[in-house]
Amino acid sequence: MYPLAQILHTRGFYLTGSDNNETETLDAVRKMGIPVFIGQRAENIEGADLIVHTAAIMEDNPELMAARASGVPVLERADLLGIITSGYDNAVCVSGTHGKTTATSMITQILYTAGIDLSAYIGGKLPCIGGSGIAGKSDILVCESCEFEDHYLKLSPDISVILNIDADHLDYFGTLDNIISSFRKFAQNTSKLLIVNGSDENTMKAVSGLDKEIITFGENSSCDYYPENVRRANGLLTTFDAMYRGERLGEITLHVAGLHNVLNSLAAIAAARFLGTDMESIIKGLGEFRGAKRRFEKLGFEKGVTVVDDYAHHPTELEATLNAAMEMNFNKVWAIFQPFTFSRTKLLLDDFARVLRIPDQAVLTDIMGSREKNTYGIFTRHLAEKIPGCIWFAQDESAEWDDERKYANFSQICDYVCEHVREGDLVITLGCGDAYKIAKMILKKLSEEENKYA
Repeated sequence: MYPLAQILHTRGFYLTGSDNNETETLDAVRKMGIPVFIGQRAENIEGADLIVHTAAIMEDNPELMAARASGVPVLERADLLGIITSGYDNAVCVSGTHGKTTATSMITQILYTAGIDLSAYIGGKLPCIGGSGIAGKSDILVCESCEFEDHYLKLSPDISVILNIDADHLDYFGTLDNIISSFRKFAQNTSKLLIVNGSDENTMKAVSGLDKEIITFGENSSCDYYPENVRRANGLLTTFDAMYRGERLGEITLHVAGLHNVLNSLAAIAAARFLGTDMESIIKGLGEFRGAKRRFEKLGFEKGVTVVDDYAHHPTELEATLNAAMEMNFNKVWAIFQPFTFSRTKLLLDDFARVLRIPDQAVLTDIMGSREKNTYGIFTRHLAEKIPGCIWFAQDESAEWDDERKYANFSQICDYVCEHVREGDLVITLGCGDAYKIAKMILKKLSEEENKYA
């Protein structure tokens, strides 16, 4: 919601808002002069001409119920984003089951570093712009575009990026074929250019036969953009030669790990070049990119232990992140995973179990249900039982989830990891919920222990 507020505020609209918790984002919103209420109540909507809510808001939310009863137009966040994208001549909409935030951030970083006065809408925080969005005056908007419940079909893309297509959100789509069909509709909505992963079979199936200009990126020279001489050094550092149809464009240095990020950067290069950015600026922008928040983000180093947080919450994302972590020559890799939504955990249970065997030690929290009720009868123990040596802390499965119960679970995990972790180890928290809080708890506890003996 924050980037939408930035763009509309810059255009002169009067905004108010509400949330349930104080955050850094709310502080940033208030600094723009936008009033924010803590707590969601019916009276918060008084005087509004338009009311916008996120998909995360439950149907029985009192503010949403009052909004619908008010007679004032009510939009879901994706509807408003769609209206906003239609106002730009170069809306770059970045889609894909995995990597959207990173690729969107890379494109934004390149253009911002090159001095372009762009607007951006990102699903994570990008340090160079000080948050998850920016409102510029040019005709360029870089927009993360999510397939969840077909939200991206409400957008008006001029340039579309499809990073990959995988089985996710199956509670809505039902089958992989339905997901591919959805991405095909997204591609059909594109007015100027499709930038797609030529090494991804599902992506190529989605765009096959479309009467659109298509540029491909991928793992080898069968694609328009591809890497050569990929070298890895010093943990997160990756260097490669960016190639375009046999021509060497330049040497790229990335400070984010993994082949998946090499591919993300190639998609970003393709988009930036189409928008007229020179290679010198592209190389500089990517060289300054240190990742978006919660994308293999190094949070700290205490008692010889490196603590990292990552947003990965789907088996394919976990596999890429954990394989990259295991290549970094740490003594031992601890993966603390918070499963997100009961439906995804149930439907992809065996895939989660397979990839969580990659690290030296898997540790699981309770499932974060988010917008769902546990009508699936799925619990963390069902996943833990499929992972040899997995550590998890059982909770009363009949109890209602609440913050106190969650904190107790996090606290147990923190205590266990701090007791058993050793110098030279990597601890990585994983998930799109709030598992990052465990990472911060671990750093705090390790710091206190070190100071105690100093």
